[in-house]
Amino acid sequence: MHTWERRSGVIAATIALCCLWLAAFASGAQAQDAPVYKVDPFWPKPLPHKWIMQQVPTLTVDKDDHIWVFNRSRQIMPDENGASTMPPRTDCCIAGPAILEFDMEGNLLRGWGGPGYVPGWPREQTINTDKKGNVWISGMARGDSILKFSPDGKLLWDFGHRGPTVPDGQTAPPLKDNNQQTDVFYSGMASFEIDDDAHEIFIAEGETLNKRVLVYDEDTGAFKRGWGGHGMPLNEISNDPAPPYDTSGPPPDMKGFAILHCIHISHDGLVYVCERGSDRVQVFTKQGKFVTEFFVHPSTPARGPECGGPGSLKFGPCGTVLNLAFSPAPEQKFVFIADAANDKVWIVNRKEGTTVGSIGDNGRMAGQFHFIDGIAADSQGNIYTGEVETGKRIQKFVPVNGKSKR
Repeated sequence: MHTWERRSGVIAATIALCCLWLAAFASGAQAQDAPVYKVDPFWPKPLPHKWIMQQVPTLTVDKDDHIWVFNRSRQIMPDENGASTMPPRTDCCIAGPAILEFDMEGNLLRGWGGPGYVPGWPREQTINTDKKGNVWISGMARGDSILKFSPDGKLLWDFGHRGPTVPDGQTAPPLKDNNQQTDVFYSGMASFEIDDDAHEIFIAEGETLNKRVLVYDEDTGAFKRGWGGHGMPLNEISNDPAPPYDTSGPPPDMKGFAILHCIHISHDGLVYVCERGSDRVQVFTKQGKFVTEFFVHPSTPARGPECGGPGSLKFGPCGTVLNLAFSPAPEQKFVFIADAANDKVWIVNRKEGTTVGSIGDNGRMAGQFHFIDGIAADSQGNIYTGEVETGKRIQKFVPVNGKSKR
């Protein structure tokens, strides 16, 4: 072999080795860049008054980094409520109030509310707070709407726009989509978000009916605007159910929405919509202009006949995007996705839409999830989660490779 051939081979090998090293370095840098979390197994502290936690569909963090939990107290089972009978059958327990406020250390600050607390109390689904500290709640049953309370539980306002309720013992007639009317929410709403600066309420309607985002005035309840998937006008949204697809592959990148489950506004004013029925997040401006989308673990079935709900003995739940939260402002580099089908929190790079890590797995030990539904994050980077079905708990996750002041 000639000298120049040997030198060429050495150079080529060196270049290849450098490329491999650079690739490994880049991969390692990306892995180190993704946040890592550990569970705080002692959060929250035990509840007083023999109260017991029930299903937690959502929770939120307010301006003071207090955690507000929506507790479905009506879901308590006979083997849990022995202390509520007269005389008490067992030493524990009693269903806790529907609204629970915790501080970052896990102390319960107050609790109030529940079925019958005020007229129109909803089937608990979404809880939010505004910049003044007021508490807003909504539900997904027929006749449900949004209610606004003071922090200590005084009813301040009823958003209205209610559809008819179904009397006890009667079977509800079937409903059909009507994405063109904006006066009535016939089956409640999947989620809502308060935009204090613009005095607007953003509503993601379509868990069980309709496929759209609607915006109303926060003070008067007047309709202002709305849109469908990819920003389509309301008059173009189909009133037919989202079509099934072959779940051996990913959901199709269809234009319209399929089964919405949450809506949140980022620090830079973008609207993030959780599209559970397509394993997808769609992102818009506040005026409804489509910006981008990203899929989250799309090999997971998102909708169809093999989807089970809470208590199903045949199928697990479908859909990977039930709720989301952002890492601390102002950058909010990451989006944390609550995935009930895989029982994980996916960590997604917000700008790139790429999944860079995850937290948890299916199980009932600390740090695991069973039917995770709610997720929120505080200003220090801590993550809080809520579980429904038989999970019935909240958990706190603390950043390992970041800073948390508490």
